[in-house]
Amino acid sequence: MSNKFISWSIFVLLCFIWGSSFILMKVSNQGLTAYHIAALRIFSAGIVFIPFAFFHISKVPRKKIGLLIITGILGNLLPAFCFAIAILKIDSSLAGILNSLTPICVVFLGVLFFRDKVKTQKIIGVLIGFAGLCLLALTQKNISINNLGYAALVIVATISYGINVNQVSHYLKEIKPIHIATISLAFMSIPAGLVLWQQGFFLLDFTDTTVQWAVFNSTLLGLVASAFATVLFYILVQKASGLFASLVTYGIPFVALFWGFIDGESITISGFVCLAIILLGVFLANRPDKKESGVETPPSESVVEKADLIKQP
Repeated sequence: MSNKFISWSIFVLLCFIWGSSFILMKVSNQGLTAYHIAALRIFSAGIVFIPFAFFHISKVPRKKIGLLIITGILGNLLPAFCFAIAILKIDSSLAGILNSLTPICVVFLGVLFFRDKVKTQKIIGVLIGFAGLCLLALTQKNISINNLGYAALVIVATISYGINVNQVSHYLKEIKPIHIATISLAFMSIPAGLVLWQQGFFLLDFTDTTVQWAVFNSTLLGLVASAFATVLFYILVQKASGLFASLVTYGIPFVALFWGFIDGESITISGFVCLAIILLGVFLANRPDKKESGVETPPSESVVEKADLIKQP
């Protein structure tokens, strides 16, 4: 089985997992508040990673532990609450499209504050992909731009991702990504657990089937969309590249269209055209330069590889 086939298979699976996360948040809202959903998601993922964190933390310099905590806040905790609150007031399709600002935030913040240099071809690819997403948004009649304040929360989450990725790439690049993921998420189980307690989660009527179903979906969101998907993401980073992995956000809106199709909605020709534009952007952003063909770029020399530490909704 070729490396490309495996990479694309993981790419599609991640699109499906993270694209479905918006639906899980919507369903969870039937029995839980936004704060319950976000906190339970992070708490579940953190609890799963605690055993791994105990093993990995000895391999991380003590002076870097503080940065790992900040990474957990910017890369997981803050975005989880932003998405959980926003998804209750805006369309999941719009949330998925706004989430696709992540690669742009990574590049923009890297150039603006960290003096990074990104090849023009990759920037063009990212912009073409995002243009395709914008066209897709215009073709969807069910997408509303009401409640712009809640939509802004999704943008805050993408900025948080961008800051975190640049911070990790410059100050934590000597630490293995899987160590960063397990340790940072394990630490986040503490504030997440405190939020659950403060918001009265443990006083809910867990005999109520609505609450049970909501808790199940929020826990599934944490175990699959945060913990399991993070492992898949880092496998993709190792087999392909960080930029290719970050472009998973461009596939998320199509998962929303897929669920709409399953629910009886039609997919138009314009939708397929938008998909072709997005795939073109992914291709350009992921295609190596001619002079680099057949030559593997060392991680330390590839600025765009910082995207390997992006966390998704």
